[in-house]
Amino acid sequence: MNDAAQLIVSDAPREAAERVNLLGMSRAGLQEFLVGLGEKPYRALQLMKWIYHQGVSDFSAMTDVGRDLRERLSACAEIRPPEVAEEHISADGTRKWLIRVEGGSCVETVFIPEEGRGTLCVSSQVGCSLDCSFCSTGKQGFQRDLTSAEIIGQVWIAAAAFGLPKKGGQRRITNVVMMGMGEPLLNFDNVVTATDLMMDDFAYGISKRRVTLSTAGVVPALDKLAKVSEVSLAISLHAPNDALRDQLVPVNRRYPIRQLLDSARAYLGAQTDSKRVVTVEYTLISEVNDRPEHARELAVLLRDYPCKINLIPFNPFDASDYRRPSRNAVSRFWNILTEAGLRVTVRSTRGDDIDAACGQLVGRVEDRTRRSERHRAARAGSPVAGAA
Repeated sequence: MNDAAQLIVSDAPREAAERVNLLGMSRAGLQEFLVGLGEKPYRALQLMKWIYHQGVSDFSAMTDVGRDLRERLSACAEIRPPEVAEEHISADGTRKWLIRVEGGSCVETVFIPEEGRGTLCVSSQVGCSLDCSFCSTGKQGFQRDLTSAEIIGQVWIAAAAFGLPKKGGQRRITNVVMMGMGEPLLNFDNVVTATDLMMDDFAYGISKRRVTLSTAGVVPALDKLAKVSEVSLAISLHAPNDALRDQLVPVNRRYPIRQLLDSARAYLGAQTDSKRVVTVEYTLISEVNDRPEHARELAVLLRDYPCKINLIPFNPFDASDYRRPSRNAVSRFWNILTEAGLRVTVRSTRGDDIDAACGQLVGRVEDRTRRSERHRAARAGSPVAGAA
């Protein structure tokens, strides 16, 4: 673990728990907090630049903030990111942090370096309340939503670890994807606050085209998102018809494909940028949804739909019997879609040697749903005590 990460892990004073954590507070919320201290709203912008541009958590180091305010902030507030429990670096340069949050559970955050860009995959929940059959996170069950501080804190940790832009460093975080643990739209308010900070010029200032929220299809929340956010949108489709998607993505039983596609199209219509498209994520699972007939059906479904398709070969994990498709199957699927005139990419598998690839994130979840226990019992062929 590097020096920046070590600083993050250091213990905060116990009395800090009684202070107001300014990390993850919206710009408006921070302005309101400072006005409550008798300060002008512009002080919020000063603090945001120190927190997010400079990665400073010590009020006494904020030299353009008056001494009196610094002393009062030190007494009543703090800048407290979550704690780095472990850090792993893949042979391909992918980096994964196991991040401990309040209550002791851990979530995972992954940085994927590529030529000319660096993408940070951020978690939104401890576990996931949805149970998509191909996703390792869902098998861990669910504990709670992450706070806005715990969400933006993942970006704060990664930015500090790599070196903030004004201090140099290995790479900049150019893209953020809400594709880690959890369903972002089921943690609506905290995710919106955190993604707004990612795009705020006084925080991380990442382009709205480069901050992407991925949803399995919580349609009412997606409809609501269109009124308050400008993030880019990805939908986890994974099947060309409702019968198959009901098995892979159970939320489809409540919000079927057509309803999801209509909602996503309406989201695009609410944006000021008319060139936006939806990213359609499709995990290819051997002999489940990777056959030529599935590709042809998907081509018909998405014909004339404003989208690009991201094919994701399934990444195996211990709690699943699904298998990764062959290269020939992936190529065949890609060919059918591209020949139908669709825009298609295949996601490269990155970080699988540290279980950081898509679908492999697990963290450490104190499961309050008992879902993880049921999955283990089902694989062992034994009943769960007390289960209905």
